[in-house]
Amino acid sequence: MSITDAAADADADAAAPSAAEVASHHHLLPPPPLASPVDLMDPSPSSTTRAVPFSSGNPRIEETHGIMHLYPEDAASRSHLPVGRKPLVCVLAVPNHMTYADFCRFCGSFVQHMLEMRIVRNDGAEDHYSVLITFDDQSSTDSFYKHFNGKRFSSLEGDICGVCYVVDVQYTGSIEHSQCSISSSAEQPNCPVCLERLEQDYGGILTTICNHSFHSSCISKWTDSSCPVCRYCQQQPEKSTCSVCGTSENLWICVICGFVGCGRYIEGHAITHWRETQHCYSLELETQRVWDYVGDNYVHRLIQSKTDGKLVELNSHCVQCDDVFGTCTCSGDSGISDALFNSKVEAILAEYNDLLTSQLENQRKYFESLLLEVKEENEKEISEAAEKAVNIKLQKLQMKLAKCVEEKKFLDDINENLLKNQEMWKAKILQIEES
Repeated sequence: MSITDAAADADADAAAPSAAEVASHHHLLPPPPLASPVDLMDPSPSSTTRAVPFSSGNPRIEETHGIMHLYPEDAASRSHLPVGRKPLVCVLAVPNHMTYADFCRFCGSFVQHMLEMRIVRNDGAEDHYSVLITFDDQSSTDSFYKHFNGKRFSSLEGDICGVCYVVDVQYTGSIEHSQCSISSSAEQPNCPVCLERLEQDYGGILTTICNHSFHSSCISKWTDSSCPVCRYCQQQPEKSTCSVCGTSENLWICVICGFVGCGRYIEGHAITHWRETQHCYSLELETQRVWDYVGDNYVHRLIQSKTDGKLVELNSHCVQCDDVFGTCTCSGDSGISDALFNSKVEAILAEYNDLLTSQLENQRKYFESLLLEVKEENEKEISEAAEKAVNIKLQKLQMKLAKCVEEKKFLDDINENLLKNQEMWKAKILQIEES
């Protein structure tokens, strides 16, 4: 259904306000100043509306909380739209795997009639988000509702698009988690992508879940799910679990193939993986240390310092120092210390090369044995298939031979009976001729 055709079916009681009125009364970007507790206690929406709490912003920097008042589900249908509705709707439960560009493509030709879109997260729903949309007129809003309400986001999935008319949006609070916060959308008059002013005449404004605003045409070209400004991703990373038992404690990941298994004090699936594949190096996810199952110890020689990020030797201390913290105040020849450091680095490189060579050799032997096993299995399957085919063909030939023998026996019986009848008739003819 096109917007022009659907606009003709809109109710006559909803007068379409102008774009200036929409921008002045239902402007979602930036958020309005926080109301006092007295103002918030005086609800302007009707008591029959449905209140849905929401939040937006980067949880590490600043969060904005609010409540959107929606019309009841039974108050709106395709034939009877709520009276006194505004050109403001909310698309609920959009799956997280849909990026901003995917949602813009899903809306299609309606994007050019949208003044603003704000991405918010519903409280308690981590795998979905909602979109508050302000349209330029009421007919476009009604057409959008009739076209997308109850429609699937994708033909391959079961997620259904739910569109609700919004009575009012109230911002209840803002929490700052950091002093040096990133500039908010109110401090960004220009689009960070095209560097043009954020004006609604150029196809609408989209505000991401981290409160950064862009032109809809600019953000629709961004295929990543993260924000182009702060790189905050709406899809939070999943917690690692054991590939076998599903536990999230004491996890080890194989540095060769990436298999995640639990430690030997839980179920021992990591060490079982080593016994099956001979992948002897495993990284502990909690401490980021590598364990060698063959040597039964950690293989670290150098670690990264947390203060300056440089590589330092693990548990290093001067042999002439008695300090329990391993700090040395003696000053030696810089040339000797450089030579010692270079020799240590060369020894570490040589050891690493030997370990890598031995590991690659073990992997070569292991995969060659796998290829040999696969080859033997294929040859065995081929021989079994050929023998089975020969047996089937032999059975068919034997059945055909038995059938031919049976037919020959039947024909021989018929021939014998015909010969007996012939002799009998010859005797009768002779008797007739004699008589």
